[in-house]
Amino acid sequence: MSFNDAFKAISDPSRRRILSLLKKGDLTAGEIASHFDMQKPSVSHHLKLLKQADLVHDERRGQHIYYSLNTTVFQELLSWFYDILEKDGERNEK
Repeated sequence: MSFNDAFKAISDPSRRRILSLLKKGDLTAGEIASHFDMQKPSVSHHLKLLKQADLVHDERRGQHIYYSLNTTVFQELLSWFYDILEKDGERNEK
């Protein structure tokens, strides 16, 4: 996982919305697309970038591919943020 890829992926409002949808549970690309006013290829492009950043996983179940959040990456990002804040707090105390 690259932090650069993750930050690039979450920089787009549509991708953040996809992540919010997946927070509620696994969805197919079609189910995700139903929440947007964009063509399915555009939704697929956003999903591809989220997968490349390892923010979502996909799994084939029968004829459908379901997308789900990869919370491990979010935990790594939060840990990194926490480390930055903690170090900044230490400097402010000195």
